[in-house]
Formats: sequence, structure tokens, C-alpha cells
Amino acid sequence: MKKIDKYIAFRFLGTFAVALLLIIFIVIVFDISEKIDDFVQYKAPLNEIIFDYYVNFVPYFINMFSPLFVFITVIFFTSRMASNSEIIAILSGGISFHRMMVPYICTATLIALFSLGLNLYVVPEANSGRVFFEMKYVKEARNKFKRRDIHYQIAPGQFVYVQSFSSWNNTCYKFTLESVENNHLKSKISAETAQWDSTLAGWKLRNWFMRDYSEGLGDRVTSGEKKDTVIALTIDDFYSNEKTVETLSKKKLDNLIETQNMRGDANVMYAQIEKHTRYAMPFSAIILTIMGVCLSFRKRRGGIGWNLGIGIALAFSYILFQRFSQMFVFTGSMPAGMALWLPNILYAIITAVLYDRARR
Repeated sequence: MKKIDKYIAFRFLGTFAVALLLIIFIVIVFDISEKIDDFVQYKAPLNEIIFDYYVNFVPYFINMFSPLFVFITVIFFTSRMASNSEIIAILSGGISFHRMMVPYICTATLIALFSLGLNLYVVPEANSGRVFFEMKYVKEARNKFKRRDIHYQIAPGQFVYVQSFSSWNNTCYKFTLESVENNHLKSKISAETAQWDSTLAGWKLRNWFMRDYSEGLGDRVTSGEKKDTVIALTIDDFYSNEKTVETLSKKKLDNLIETQNMRGDANVMYAQIEKHTRYAMPFSAIILTIMGVCLSFRKRRGGIGWNLGIGIALAFSYILFQRFSQMFVFTGSMPAGMALWLPNILYAIITAVLYDRARR
């Protein structure tokens, strides 16, 4: 590792750390001002606000926006180096543009691997505490439970329908369980209510009746006031929403996707988006670093301000395109893997063109 490599790497990491700390502080201040009414209304304890929410909020925020902070950081300190004629001195000293890029790419790769590690091992656990806090004390999150017209295939050939679900007493209303074999309805259980019993790990049906269908025209009907049943449907399925996937480890997320695909659950798109975002987002740090250097290594008359303006515009365009690409998943136009990697692919092509021009 040469002196110039250490110089660029330390400038890169130092500027990135300072920028990240400043942005985190500003975001926390804005977040407090936005949620202070909810904290007061639902009487959130101060220790939970600090340790359950904001301590877990920091890894989540770093993970989400670190590639963009990397991009703006590269634009900023490389523009300063160019303004001070340091880039000219480096290239005039016999170091090629390819060689100068080595410390940039190595540092960006280190940050990308750190972000990937956060994604896979730290952030899901931190999100668990953060999301649980939001469910208790933030009005918007409290209102996102699935409550009406729920359809699930809980196992091959087993279908559940619930007209409404009450989180107050963990009860399903107008509960129906159908068993289908070879495209023929074999049995159907209907109940006025189905209440979750944690000791049973199952459901207590009230005012139920069951209809068994035979091969012919006849059928057998039984009924009763109470009936216990254990099926592949738990209370957690009714409390999950699009934020729940943020709290799951890789293995649990894969299992959820498999289960939701089997059930025909439309919410599987949230799990698929979360899975591919965890890998696509860290990789983008390398692409955006190379792009940032290519845009800012030349000395400009406008100075640093012009380069920063371009960098911020491209950063916001990346965020906009990344959000827009999720719409392809929601509308079913693209698979989640292709849609979430599309911004990286497009920006990699743009970066390759910029790099080819810059090295000349």
C-alpha cells in the first residue's frame, strides 16, 4: 500500500464518517419533531425512545443511505483534491488513472462489505426493536395491521378466509376453512368466530358447522358451539405488514417468501423487495464511487459547488429510480430480482461510459 493509497483511503473514510454523523444528527432531529406528538399521545417512556427506537434507528439509516453518502463524499473530497491541483500532481507523477482508482475502489468495496454485513446480521435485529416500538407508539404504524378480507392458502389444498380480524381480542370473524383435493371441494368448516389460544397454539371456533362432501350428491353436516383446531395459521400472520420483513433474518425471510408464495399471498412482494434490496444496495456503493470520481477529478471553473450540485442531482435521481423500480414489482411487470437490480445495471452502464471518457 503506497502513501497515495493511504492518503486517498483515509480522506475517503474520514469524510464519509463525518458526513454520516452530521446527516444522522440532522435526521434524528427532524424525526423527533415529526413523531413528538405520537410519543406524547401514546406516553412513550424516554428510555424506550432512546434505546429501543433511536439506537436501533441508526444502523437502519446507515444501511439505507450509505451508498448515497459514499457518492456525495467522493464528489466532495475528490473535487477539493482537484481544486488544490492534487489530482494533476498525482497524474503528472506517472500514476495512471486506473492506478489512482485502486484506493477508491478498495475503500468502496470495504464500505459495501460492511453495509452487506449490517444488512444480513445487524439491521434485521435492530429493526425488530424499532418496528415493535413503532407499532406501540407511532400512529401511522399502528394502523397498518391486515384486518379485512384475508385469503390464505395455508397448506397445499387448504384455504382460509377471514372477513375481519380484531387485534383487541385476537379474534377472526366469519372464519372459513376449505379443503380441496384434485380440484374438488372435500370439506368446509365455517364459524362465526375463531379466537387465538396461545396455550393451544391454535384457534377456538365458536358456532361452527362442517360440511363433508362425498363423491356423489350427498354430503354430511355436523355442527357445534365450540371446537379447537390447529392449522398452519398463527396470530403472527395477522400482525405482519410490509415493515415486518425488515425484521427477519435471511433464513426467515426465505422461509416467509416460500410460505407466502404457497399461500398466494399478494404481500410476498414486500419480502421479495426486501431480500434483493439487501444485496443490491451495498453493491451500488462501488458503482457510485467510480461515477463520483469520474465526475469530479477534473478542476472546474465553478469549483466544488458545481460538482456537488451534479452529485446531489444524480444521488436523488438514483433514489427516485430505485423507488420507481419497486413499482414494477407492485404492478407485476418485472420479477423483484430484475427490478431491484435495474438501477445498478443502468448506473453501471453510465459509469462505464464516464470512466472510458475520464481515462482518456
